[in-house]
Amino acid sequence: MKVTIVGAGNVGATCADVISYRGIASEVVLLDIKEGFAEGKALDITQCATNTGFNTRVSGVTNDYSKTAGSDVVVITSGIPRKPGMTREELIGINAGIVKTVAENVLKYSPNTIIVVVSNPMDTMTYLALKATGLPKNRIIGMGGALDSSRFRTYLSLALDKPANDISAMVIGGHGDTTMIPLTRLASYNGIPVSQFLSEEVLQKVAADTMVGGATLTGLLGTSAWYAPGASVAYLVDSILNDQKKMIACSVFVEGEYGQNDICIGVPCIIGKNGVEEIVDIKLNDQEKALFAKSADAVRSMNDALKTILV
Repeated sequence: MKVTIVGAGNVGATCADVISYRGIASEVVLLDIKEGFAEGKALDITQCATNTGFNTRVSGVTNDYSKTAGSDVVVITSGIPRKPGMTREELIGINAGIVKTVAENVLKYSPNTIIVVVSNPMDTMTYLALKATGLPKNRIIGMGGALDSSRFRTYLSLALDKPANDISAMVIGGHGDTTMIPLTRLASYNGIPVSQFLSEEVLQKVAADTMVGGATLTGLLGTSAWYAPGASVAYLVDSILNDQKKMIACSVFVEGEYGQNDICIGVPCIIGKNGVEEIVDIKLNDQEKALFAKSADAVRSMNDALKTILV
């Protein structure tokens, strides 16, 4: 199985590293426009093999899409990262042209690939990739919900003082500081609702911390986070390549699901060898439905900025 990662920055390189040492794919190609950058990252990762025991072949190329031919999954991380004080929405004009060009180029050599979009603003870039390529909706997946859910589980873990891997929790809605919806009502610790252990006040703080999780890290690091985003991409790619059929919150194209149409937004999906194999219908309560509708409106308004690009 072959995975291409376009963009060898922090997120892309971390994704390649995790995929390699976990043996998720037999081959990983890193591609970047900066001369020698992807090659250097690939060589650095390869030199870990003797110490970590992986056999994945990792290579890097400078803007040569022919080397990506036959990729089963292509991950797009290209674009500038968020700077302190910058919203994901402000990235649209800069990153849209990059994502469109990348998607078109990878399909020349891997026409049957599944595309995973990481570039921000992620919901809008996922929608752009879908509309620009004309691919079936199951083959374009936005990663954001996997990352947001990971952060949600982490904050619940800290509040409960229990292992994050024993906690089940999901974030739906747009991948933005004001549009994501941590489903506190449905979160559980080993099958028991977390509301039995945490007060409503604590749960609301956990939700609030989750929503600004990315911005918090940007403020601390001076740039976007990369370890958790890279690992979240690898988790999603693993479910595709190994047909694991995990339920993962992903940004996908909806046609009536959750009362929305013609946008890509975070919803629970079954992810397998065909990409998005099913959108799972969670029974939201009235408050959650209202929040989701508000989130969808915000995502749709950002998509309006793509009109000139998609002409």
